[in-house]
Amino acid sequence: MSKIPVNDAALISAYIQGDSKAFETLLNRSKSKVYTTIYLIVKDRYIAEDLLQETYIKALDVINQGKYNEEGKFLPWIVRIAHNMAIDHFRKEKRYPKIVLDDGSPLWNSFQFAEESSEDKQLKEDMIVNIRDLIKKLPTEQREVLVMRHYEELSFQEIAELTQVSINTALGRMRYALINLRKMLDKQELAYDKKLYPK
Repeated sequence: MSKIPVNDAALISAYIQGDSKAFETLLNRSKSKVYTTIYLIVKDRYIAEDLLQETYIKALDVINQGKYNEEGKFLPWIVRIAHNMAIDHFRKEKRYPKIVLDDGSPLWNSFQFAEESSEDKQLKEDMIVNIRDLIKKLPTEQREVLVMRHYEELSFQEIAELTQVSINTALGRMRYALINLRKMLDKQELAYDKKLYPK
């Protein structure tokens, strides 16, 4: 019986050459850390287990397509996939984040309708699409913190651990994300006013 290599890069190589047990070893070695990463974000055991499976399916797809080139650093790579999948899950599931802007005003305060008419619903949908588009325009680090804080409701301690920065850095990124979001909203309002009231 051939001995399975210990090194991650060697295990990937062995898997590519047809040794399915090599990937099994990688999975057993990394799944605890990957599961914890997902669970910290979704805080639901069943969702975390589903996303864990999807993470490894996605990883296998990438490897099988010959696109894996992480220089043997399998664990940080698979954790990053898991983290992104957990964030994507929340983007789909949680549609109305409780975002409070830098001036303390809630982003969704204009949508607290007791009974929604079809116009109100359309207005809300349009605003959601608009806000998502604006969030996508934020710098990556700011966008990541905003999504983790308001869509996933993570603490700044959890955000700092997941993004491997200090709490102060995470707080700073959040502050700048909100300032930039406010600037973009103000710019849109100004453009809208100019359309309605051209000089």
